[in-house]
Amino acid sequence: MGGGGGGGGGRGGGAAHLANVLGSEDDKVNCPFYYKIGACRHGERCSRVHIKPNFSQTVLIPHMYVRPPPGPNGLPVEDDDHFENFYEEILDELSNYGAIEELNVLENMGDHLVGNVYVKFTTEEGGEKACTALRGRYYGGQMLMPEFSLVTNFREARCRQFDEDQCARGGYCNFMHIRHTSKFLRKKLRKLRRKAEERDRSDDSRSRSRERRRRRKDKSRSRSRERRKKGKKHDNEVARASNSEERRRMIAMWNTKRDGDKKEDTKEPEEQKGKPKEAKSESKGESKTEAEAPASEAPASEKPSQAPDGAPESEQVPASGEKPAPAED
Repeated sequence: MGGGGGGGGGRGGGAAHLANVLGSEDDKVNCPFYYKIGACRHGERCSRVHIKPNFSQTVLIPHMYVRPPPGPNGLPVEDDDHFENFYEEILDELSNYGAIEELNVLENMGDHLVGNVYVKFTTEEGGEKACTALRGRYYGGQMLMPEFSLVTNFREARCRQFDEDQCARGGYCNFMHIRHTSKFLRKKLRKLRRKAEERDRSDDSRSRSRERRRRRKDKSRSRSRERRKKGKKHDNEVARASNSEERRRMIAMWNTKRDGDKKEDTKEPEEQKGKPKEAKSESKGESKTEAEAPASEAPASEKPSQAPDGAPESEQVPASGEKPAPAED
């Protein structure tokens, strides 16, 4: 019973246990060296998983720093001036992508750490800009292949014995041997960091002001759009009302016109019917006038004879149908 309870407690704390052992020697899945340093001496042949992030504040540029060739006796030469020039040059270049929090160059001699440059930006946006801008560029005759790194705490990644000049492994140590920089370079790094932070703040303020202007424009546009919609709605209502009144008037006009056309259509057949009667009556009247005309124009033989010249009016023969006037004594 007690063993079962212990097993349940172990299963309940499994996630916490994995979180605690992540990146440590007890982690049997993930490579602790790659997790802490961003590089592994076994490379792709490592039996453990190398976690490669898709974004990070820290960018690793492998093998960027190249030492000057050794002297005639085969011993390494002092490269302080060479390193100072290199550090200042890359500091000026990398500060264009954002505020730099740390810039470290390694002195290790191992194949997986030699010449590695680690730059940690204050934001992930700076790391993304630098990684995008530097990929595929050439420096010192070699192509740069920057990548995101999980290393954000260089205190855990650096060799403490090297800082105390007591590392027995020398340049082939698996922890970081970070090259010391001069006071001038550290001061310049702080100065460029402040300048980049001011630039970022100004950019943020400009972006915020642009965002505010854009929001005000959007609000004004939305208000004007609402006003236009309301105006159009009102105009449509007025137009609808006026159109209804005009429509009623037009319908009444069409009805009256249609009624008038119907009346005219009904009158035309009546007129057509009345025209033959009038023609007949006119023909009858013409026949009557023709019959009366010969009566008025009778021949001279049928006319009453007139008395000869000199005869008295009493002797004149009366016309037919007239009674003779009585003679006076």
